[in-house]
Amino acid sequence: MPTLLSLDDHLGAIVRSGAALGEAAAAAGLEAKVPTCPGWNITKLVLHQGMVHRWAAANLRGERDYDTTASQAEGKAAASLLDWYSKGLAALVDTARTTAADAKAMVFLADAPPPRRFWARRQAHETTIHSVDAVAARCGRWPTAADVAIDPMLAADGIDELLMGFITRGKGRLHTAEPYNLLVRTGDTGHAWTLRISDGPILTTPGAIEQPEVVFSGTAVQLYLSLWNRADELTANGRSDLIDQWRKQIRIRWS
Repeated sequence: MPTLLSLDDHLGAIVRSGAALGEAAAAAGLEAKVPTCPGWNITKLVLHQGMVHRWAAANLRGERDYDTTASQAEGKAAASLLDWYSKGLAALVDTARTTAADAKAMVFLADAPPPRRFWARRQAHETTIHSVDAVAARCGRWPTAADVAIDPMLAADGIDELLMGFITRGKGRLHTAEPYNLLVRTGDTGHAWTLRISDGPILTTPGAIEQPEVVFSGTAVQLYLSLWNRADELTANGRSDLIDQWRKQIRIRWS
């Protein structure tokens, strides 16, 4: 699963999205509810992201037994939660920059890039999507593409990771007794993916086919946010019920 961007692109995205998350969290306030993550407030969002940054860095260092519960407890006890979060963000970027290109580490997506590239890409999108959650809390509603500053090529790369890496793992995804093809196509960056939906695991291939039964379209950022269930801006042609099915069945969770 080759990435669409370079290591420096992903590290730059972590820095920018990490800063955007912190700024939106500060503006919203620690008790603000997060509309895109029901049951969460900003405190829980920042604790989660700060822990994930530290967990990712630990994995890059080869530390498979990192204690995520203790990490969140550390964040709760910190004099400033946002300062604790910022330190973890900076440490992640430094770790990724200094890790050897051929370093061995755990990865968890099929056909993943080498570990350093995998974790840089994963944390670029983890941080970007959660920065959108912080913006949602600041706005008090689900956001739109116009509310966030996300580069279209980063968005296309995030769609690629979701469709090629996450949803093909075959756990609790879309299923149907009558197979069909779903085309996801960005209107601005020229990227497309074809998903074969059947009674087995989803199969995704890069590129478009002629006459798919269903098409999801929009700008790269609109599709990125919508497919990650953070916005409602994609256009569906072919089956009006599929967006609701996607919302209910395509849920990527921390576990």
